[in-house]
Amino acid sequence: MTAAARPLFVAGPRGIRVTIRLTPKAGRNAVTGRAVDADGAPLLKAAVTAVPERGAANDALIALLARTWRLPKSALAIIGGATDRTKLIEIAGDAALAARLEAWADALAATGS
Repeated sequence: MTAAARPLFVAGPRGIRVTIRLTPKAGRNAVTGRAVDADGAPLLKAAVTAVPERGAANDALIALLARTWRLPKSALAIIGGATDRTKLIEIAGDAALAARLEAWADALAATGS
């Protein structure tokens, strides 16, 4: 399977997982697009204005994603990379939500954002 064909949102037994590359101290809070990591795995890029101190950037990321995806903040958790720029996010949901989020990401890529 090529990187382009690999799903960004992967449904598993505990929820949906997505990898995000976070840029703190940015000029705005936004999901800025799709990308691939050095291994060719797909990821989302996001930026927040918060600084990466005392979890402020992580909290801002969770708030941004919850608002963007219209989910409660309690449905999102950082399960990997809390102190790294690359985060593994787990979203409470099923395959139907994974498909909805994948469609959202495809639309994001189509608009060039």
